[in-house]
Amino acid sequence: MEIQPTAEMWIWTAVAAAAAMLVLLLKRSRRNAATTGRIPPGPPGWPILGNILDIGFKPHKTLVDFRNKYGPLVWLRLGSVNTLVVCSAEAAMEMFKNHDHSTCNRHLNETLKIGGSYTGTITLGEYGPYWRMLRRLCATELFSRKRINDTAPLRRRCVDKLMKWISDEAKEQSEHGVELARYVFATSFNVIGNLMLSRDLVDPKSSKGNEFFNLTSELTELTGKPNLADFFPILRWFDPQGLKKQTEEKQIQVLDIVGSFVEGRRRQDIEGKQSRDKEQKDFLDVLMEFEGTGKDEPAKISDKNLNTFILELFVAATETTNSTVEWAMTELLRQPEAMKKVKDEIAKVVGFERKLEESDIDDLHYLDAVIKETLRLHPPAPLLIPRTAIKDVELMGYIIPKDTQIFVNVWGLGRDPSSWEDADSFKPERFTAASNLDYRGQNFEYLPFGAGRRICPGLPLGHQMLHLVLGSLLHSFDWSLANGVTPETLDMGEKMGTSLRKDIPLKAIPKPVLSV
Repeated sequence: MEIQPTAEMWIWTAVAAAAAMLVLLLKRSRRNAATTGRIPPGPPGWPILGNILDIGFKPHKTLVDFRNKYGPLVWLRLGSVNTLVVCSAEAAMEMFKNHDHSTCNRHLNETLKIGGSYTGTITLGEYGPYWRMLRRLCATELFSRKRINDTAPLRRRCVDKLMKWISDEAKEQSEHGVELARYVFATSFNVIGNLMLSRDLVDPKSSKGNEFFNLTSELTELTGKPNLADFFPILRWFDPQGLKKQTEEKQIQVLDIVGSFVEGRRRQDIEGKQSRDKEQKDFLDVLMEFEGTGKDEPAKISDKNLNTFILELFVAATETTNSTVEWAMTELLRQPEAMKKVKDEIAKVVGFERKLEESDIDDLHYLDAVIKETLRLHPPAPLLIPRTAIKDVELMGYIIPKDTQIFVNVWGLGRDPSSWEDADSFKPERFTAASNLDYRGQNFEYLPFGAGRRICPGLPLGHQMLHLVLGSLLHSFDWSLANGVTPETLDMGEKMGTSLRKDIPLKAIPKPVLSV
């Protein structure tokens, strides 16, 4: 006889499951206390939930409060996941200098594990021979100084299109302003499209848009959403929020499109329709022609890993430029004196008879300071992608157990009053020529791109893009706020996702000042 479940049965089943989980967690907690010694201090938390309810919707800000109360290392329990937050420059220096290797693997959320694709990426892949091979390929074939110099004309063409898009949009939306981030995102996407595939992939003026562009944005949004299954692994089988299903569907669609790019290139090669010399080869050519040793690295890169790696480069490269340029323009519109100073510098160095070029970047010191100050206040990832301890680690006198999830609160480091005077104010002057502070991972109070083995490999390209895009926008247009907004009323709210974006996208009115 079949028994039909009743509401009462479901309730008691849930109670029993919760009780069982509580017993397991208590046993695990006692075992950890007995075997791992002293862990850092932190808020006490709730039964089963731990500190999930304590961190709120803007954890980077909450964690600053925890730092002030508990110190440079804060211990949290997020559901069943042991978590350490590095909250000071001193703690970050000790971790990256003394324990980088022991903490260099990633702690992945459930949506990022779908299909096992993460194993073929630099950002998420396990540290080892294959990861080192990918990083070496990027360093020599995509982000080397020679390759950056050789591809300058490509970036110039994409930025010229950006200036035209904005100029055209300004004519159509003269009073309401231009949503800057949308156009910068498309430009960054096309730069990577040309580096990888030798083609533009999106036109923001198109009513249809672009399927690959849209799917990539949707997939990025899904992987950044909080997921109960990340805190309670038992729930991964139930997918309570439907995030696994949604992400899997988008991932299949977007990887199918990437696969079509690869197959299209193969057909061209077979049919002899495309012949490139060494200087004309794009990064897809490099990846497809790769021949490894077959020992500690594969003889060839599999199609699955090839497609995933291409997708990773699109996602990683576009988010940083987009969010940083939008925040920089927002801060400059709030600070008219800083806006005047950076525009005066560009006018002095470049003039108005030609366009700003990448060769001008080294002479634009205040522009560089504006970008660095923006990254201090608004790092693209306020919490660095979490690491995991591959063994027990002693850090600042505390024992960090194996498999602990580790966050570095770079947003908090950048606003720590013990490292920065007037820490919450936008003051580019702190990064002028007298300062040797840089974002290449050696100044531990300032780590917008991380440090150690996992530092962002795309820094050389990101540096060029940020300076060229922001500098060209400031050189080509005078900017003012739209819709009656003033510097005092300009919204500075944040929205957490895979990057820290403005909650309300910036809209500003551009007035062309450059005719070339």
